[in-house]
Amino acid sequence: MSAKPPVFATLGCRLNTYETEAMREMAEAAGLQGAVVVNTCAVTAEAVRKARQEIRRLARENPGAPVIVTGCAAQTEPETFAAMPEVARVIGNHEKMQPATWAGIRAPDLIGPTEKVQVDDIMSVRETAGHLIDGFGRHRAYVQVQNGCDHRCTFCIIPYGRGNSRSVPAGVVVEQIKRLRDRGFNEVVLTGVDLTSWGADLPGQPRLGDLVMRILRLVPDLPRLRISSIDSIEADENLMLAIATEPRLMPHLHLSLQAGDDMILKRMKRRHLRDDAIRFCEEARRLRPGIVFGADIIAGFPTETEAMFANSLKLVEDCGLTFLHVFPYSARKGTPAARMPRVSGPAIKDRAARLRAAGDLALRRHLDAQQGQTRRVLTEGPRLGRTEQFTEVAFTRDMPEGALMDVRVTGHDGQRLTA
Repeated sequence: MSAKPPVFATLGCRLNTYETEAMREMAEAAGLQGAVVVNTCAVTAEAVRKARQEIRRLARENPGAPVIVTGCAAQTEPETFAAMPEVARVIGNHEKMQPATWAGIRAPDLIGPTEKVQVDDIMSVRETAGHLIDGFGRHRAYVQVQNGCDHRCTFCIIPYGRGNSRSVPAGVVVEQIKRLRDRGFNEVVLTGVDLTSWGADLPGQPRLGDLVMRILRLVPDLPRLRISSIDSIEADENLMLAIATEPRLMPHLHLSLQAGDDMILKRMKRRHLRDDAIRFCEEARRLRPGIVFGADIIAGFPTETEAMFANSLKLVEDCGLTFLHVFPYSARKGTPAARMPRVSGPAIKDRAARLRAAGDLALRRHLDAQQGQTRRVLTEGPRLGRTEQFTEVAFTRDMPEGALMDVRVTGHDGQRLTA
């Protein structure tokens, strides 16, 4: 086989995307060639099915190349992937972030460790290093500040794929962001599995708001700081202060809400109730007029009645949500929810469709309100950018990439603005 760089494929969240880039750097430094690496997601049973499908597709497109499977699905059910004839090695979520793992692998023979499965107990991992990649994407950089989750929501398998919550020390985060800014990145996004738990395992137990304020203070020339999905019930005082007083903290939050009915939230073992979510959105909007919210909502959680679903549907309006990620409930083996009485498949599909329709309507209202406004946009390509509120903008002519510029919104197509 002729020597060629490894092929990487990513499924799932932004954190996975970040970690794929870190793996790419480690694999290249180790001289790995001629292999296919698939970084999987385990958030739903459908995600695992798609991972198997992607593995088979990549094996067909890269005949003779050994396939290495890693990520959350590899961590939670390594035997599933080890049994696939296309797969040469299964690597756990902790192992994939260790340079020694990649140094010990050589393609095409995959000589090195003889065990096909290299997956240890993720719950025994106590630290998360700041993987010091120089950012990825050409114009927006993602920085991992936290990994794992200490909560045990009844529908979620992710803690068993990611382990318990671990934080990257603030000093390491700040130094990485300084380096990214020196390389010209105008926007940095903080990522993690449970971002609002950042700091609980560090000396003095700082909070996410402390980290945000420290970054903005110590990297004064960073134009934009963005935080990814948060658990609103865990938002601390300094985070709310930053929302109110720091214009460089972008006015867009993605909230892990999951449902809008109190009984379903209790059965999910969430830590908030419906009114908590509404109060948070009202308070954040009071502190930062113009802030927009995205949210994750599950349709058809076990035992959900039509009346319970109606509460979730109404939450879109009551919280003033703009961007919806809708997940039709999918049972994950080994979770408590998988043993609860299930909603029928057609009902789940119907409810997910109604939630998505409500999300489309909410987005359209947001886009309507932007027409005629001047917005500060980070250009991501010659014809594409995003506003401070993370709304996509399509340009009518080519723009310089990676720039921050003020543009006048002229219209929209129902999904993105035009300018």
